[in-house]
Amino acid sequence: MKYNKKSKQEPTKNNSLKNRIMEVFATNPERGYNYKQIAGLLKINDTASRGLVNTIIQELAFIKSLTEQKRGTYIINPKEIQFYVSKTYLTGKVDMKAGGKAYVIIENREEDIFIAAINTNHALHGDTVKVYLFPKRKERKQEGQIIEIIERAKNKFVGIIEISSKYAFFVADNTSMPFDIFVPNDMIHKAKNGQKVVVQIEEWPAKAKNPIGRVIEVLGYPGDNDVEMNSILVEFDFPLRFPDAVNAEADEFPNEIPDFEYKERRDFREITTFTIDPADAKDFDDALSIKTLKNGNFEVGVHIADVSHYVKPDSLLDKEAFDRGTSVYLVDRVIPMLPEHLSNGVCSLKPNEDKLTFSAVFEMDKNSNIISEWFGKTVINSDKRFSYEEAQEIIETETGILANEVLTLNMLAKKLRDDRFKKGAIDFDTVEVKFNLDENGKPIGVYIKEYKDSNKLIEEFMLLANKKVAEFIGKPGNKKPPKTFVYRIHDSPNPEKLNTFKDFVGKLGYKMNVGSRKSITNSMNSLLHDIVGKGEETMIGNLAIRTMSKAIYTTENIGHYGLGFDFYSHFTSPIRRYPDLLVHRLLFWYLNGKASVSANVYEDLCVHSSDMEKKASDAERASIKYKQVEFLMDKIGETFDGIISGVSKWGIYVEIVGNKCEGMVSMRDLVDDFYYLDEDNYCVIGQRSGMRYNLGDTLKIKIKRADLGRKQLDFEIV
Repeated sequence: MKYNKKSKQEPTKNNSLKNRIMEVFATNPERGYNYKQIAGLLKINDTASRGLVNTIIQELAFIKSLTEQKRGTYIINPKEIQFYVSKTYLTGKVDMKAGGKAYVIIENREEDIFIAAINTNHALHGDTVKVYLFPKRKERKQEGQIIEIIERAKNKFVGIIEISSKYAFFVADNTSMPFDIFVPNDMIHKAKNGQKVVVQIEEWPAKAKNPIGRVIEVLGYPGDNDVEMNSILVEFDFPLRFPDAVNAEADEFPNEIPDFEYKERRDFREITTFTIDPADAKDFDDALSIKTLKNGNFEVGVHIADVSHYVKPDSLLDKEAFDRGTSVYLVDRVIPMLPEHLSNGVCSLKPNEDKLTFSAVFEMDKNSNIISEWFGKTVINSDKRFSYEEAQEIIETETGILANEVLTLNMLAKKLRDDRFKKGAIDFDTVEVKFNLDENGKPIGVYIKEYKDSNKLIEEFMLLANKKVAEFIGKPGNKKPPKTFVYRIHDSPNPEKLNTFKDFVGKLGYKMNVGSRKSITNSMNSLLHDIVGKGEETMIGNLAIRTMSKAIYTTENIGHYGLGFDFYSHFTSPIRRYPDLLVHRLLFWYLNGKASVSANVYEDLCVHSSDMEKKASDAERASIKYKQVEFLMDKIGETFDGIISGVSKWGIYVEIVGNKCEGMVSMRDLVDDFYYLDEDNYCVIGQRSGMRYNLGDTLKIKIKRADLGRKQLDFEIV
């Protein structure tokens, strides 16, 4: 029936169906539909309802909400789209899976949106997209279709190029990139077949399955240590070198300090000062000084490299440091945030050299109570550069160079640490995997780095300085609002996540009380202590960290839950962290009586810094995993003691005792029975035999396969 002005039929009043029809048209505003297609998309099959769809479409065409494209086929009036967007569209980030399917993660929404491979619309992992929500079906995941790519997460990828006579295809290392990239012959850039290269996507035609790209850098052949480490850096968007102009700007700074600069600073050169760092460190950005006062108290100085004196806002150095956000620590190298002339030279607090510093100085009594504090620009001359091992030997033997100073600071640090845990800090002792490498970077040994008193000594005084700087700026005074500052915050855990974690560890025999802040921290510390050395240590430790909120940088202070501090910032590492450089600038600005800066500007800087910190952490983990797999490459068929560290429907995860190398025993390889996952009890059970593989069980495994490209280890049970 044709609907027109002369029709005597009243307009339908089915607004719900009318909105659903308009939402379908709004999904693809350039595509035409007839009433049968719309009914099919809405899962409407009976004749009467399909007739109603036809009637509503004609009504919508009559009032010009739809336009008849050709007989019986309609498209939406562009002016109408805005009225349906808010109901059917959401914005989020793509989490791409194998095979090209994806999920869109929406902030503050519990349920992710499933996107079938045919509906991803050329979106890639990490992209910010606009997604259209399909009508929700009962007991099914929310599904949708990506209709717009708002912002690409990246357009440069690292992988292997496969060259034929007429063209080449590029296969990305990262499995979250499900598409090969077509590379025309004139865009291969001297790459050779099988080499690792960096490819940049140039275009992706609407109807093309694969994007088109060009090689922008040739890294070399797979398996070479430098090639693989550089591949990891590119994968996580870190540059491989500094631009010439940035290096030139850094080189302009002399190592010598001008005479006038000494007059502007408090002089600590005659006070005993030293650094404690890893044995292989080259950039020393913090030093400690100690002096006994006439009243028996101690003056302790935490001296930090004054990077802000050299790296000025909006300079080339500053822009480069902001882009990088942080130094990156891979297994065999450090990729500094600043050029080496600054990071390892001018700014580094080397022994027996005058250095410019920004300091937090405390008068402390023998119980580590803070009597007074002072913040300001200083100059120091370090008496000694200790490695952690050298300082530890002094602590254990109570003898050696500067033994009295080291032992006094260790005594004060222990009291600071005890007080911190009494006030609610959580003891997340992270395990560091380290490698012995040969001259070619090949791992010849794996070991776990011990965290001893010398490490804790430095940690406590860095925490103290960070806390006190944040309090100095952030604590309200004189009824004036606090000034804009860069805080390091850590929110309290989500109650739902916490209860899930409590139930999980409960099934493994551990009790947690989550009734109050104090009971949570006490329970968490007891748990982390009780699991040390047990099979479930890694899994519970990782889940505990995931249960807690992530620490981030922000101008909105809510305190640091994990440390138990109401105010906390990062002041102590401006050579390697951009937020610390911001903190130095702001602290000096406010010490000179300046007005508060724009919170919006600094919040944007904080968000970027948090993002880059996560990328650096992911890159570090990727390099460790690569070296673990490489270490076991020549040990195929060898047997090791292992502990079951996780279970899934795909298999059993096993961690090798002593080196933390983790691999998986596939369910397919458990051929003596049909095994299934018991999710409630975190174990794998044989259907016929009842054989159980429980989290934490010890067993012997044999190395079956080591896949360097995917950084994966496959084990089989002996």
